[in-house]
Parts: sequence; structure tokens; C-alpha cells
Amino acid sequence: MFGAARHSRRRRGTALVMGGVLFAGAAACSGGGGGDGGRDDRKPQSGAKASASAAGPRALTEAQLTAASFTDGEAVGKYTASAFTLGAPHSDDYTADPAVCQPLVSLAADVTDHDMRSEVNRRVDVAGEMLGVSVAVQLRSYGGGDAARVMKALDRAGKECADGFTEVRAVAKGTYLKVEPVRAPEFGAGADEARAYHFTILDVKGKLRLHDYLTVVRSGSTTLSFRAELLGTKDFGGVPKAVTDAQWEKFRSVVAPG
Repeated sequence: MFGAARHSRRRRGTALVMGGVLFAGAAACSGGGGGDGGRDDRKPQSGAKASASAAGPRALTEAQLTAASFTDGEAVGKYTASAFTLGAPHSDDYTADPAVCQPLVSLAADVTDHDMRSEVNRRVDVAGEMLGVSVAVQLRSYGGGDAARVMKALDRAGKECADGFTEVRAVAKGTYLKVEPVRAPEFGAGADEARAYHFTILDVKGKLRLHDYLTVVRSGSTTLSFRAELLGTKDFGGVPKAVTDAQWEKFRSVVAPG
């Protein structure tokens, strides 16, 4: 999640120097395919089409997700959106120990339609404010019913990992001390389900307690995730509402206009 053209690796490099790195695992997402989800029940279907349709809504394409996401440089209240020029900040390469906690790190789950996934990632923060709240916004669409399975896995992880877990990355490990469910925002029409969590994370020196927040909403075949972090020990209270509201409104205007 995500001034304006600053990349997450630079931000995390600064955090390491400060001894307060956040081991955030945003909702990394993937998808593919075409269409905006769901079948037309007014028309009979047969063969492969009927089978695929019965499995769940179709994935959105990367082009559709791009149109539905923030654009590079777009103003979002006092925040500014930017693209990740060097790749997504939290990929499926981030793992968790125990493995059941994986969805809290990257939204990964035992999905079945890996060939039909697409994703778009954006960072939203206050331009020039290095120590302010930063939000990684990720839109990921899945084929079939995989998006619903991901949310089910996320719900399970939130319960079974309440007492903490370890996030494993390429060069370091992060200790999550606590996972607490918090009230998810009201997204309105088009939202099938939503989850929100507060993470208490230990810094790399094992001294400071840091705070991250994760909000995930599912609409049909697509998950929209918001991972908020702050380079400091302040509990900032959650993902900024201005960011979730603006992204949801733009997503719905593209996916289900009118």
C-alpha cells in the first residue's frame, strides 16, 4: 500500500536504518481472464461455458483493474497515488510461519485458477511526508470462486493467528505479536464481504512495537486490499477512510457503472 513517486523499497530501506522496519504483508493479488463477473441467468448455457460459469464469477482483466484503480499522481484527499515502478511490495513470495497465516501476509490461498488472475498495485501517501501513513492498495481478480476462497482463508488466518506469527521474506523475518479483528468499513452496494485487522509488529531490533492495518473487501471475483503502515510506534487507528472510499467509488464506477 503505498513524495508521490517514492517506492516502497526505498521507504523500507529508510526504516531499516532507523531500526523500525515494518514487516507488512499487503494483500498481493493476481488475476486474468475477461468480463466483470457473474453469468447471465436469462440465457441457457451448456458445455464448457456452463461449467466455468457455475464455478463462479469470471476474473477481470488487468486492463479493467487498471481502469478501476488510482492513477499515478492522482489526488486522493490530502494523499497522492503513485505506481510501484519496481514491482508489487508484497508478493506471494512472502510466506508465513505457520502457513495458515499466509493470507495475512499476501492474501495467498489454495486457489485453483492460477491462469486467470490479474492484479494492479498502487501506493497512496502524503507527498514528501516520509514518516506519515502510507497505504498499499492492491486490486486482484481471480477466476471461478477463488476470490471467495481467499476471503475464507483470510478469515481463518485472522482467528488462528491471533497470538502472532512470523513473516518470512528473502533477507529477514518479521514478528507479528498480535492479530486483532477490527470493524471493516461499510462499502455499500456491490460488496460481498469485508475483513479488517490490526497488527502489532515487533521491529527488527526486537524493541519497538509497530502498528499496521489491513482491510480487504471482495466484490464478485475481485479483492481490493488496503495495507496501511507508519514508520513509528504510534497507533494511527486504521486505514484512512478517504483512501478506501475513493478507491471503492472508482472501482464500482468502472465495474458496475450506473
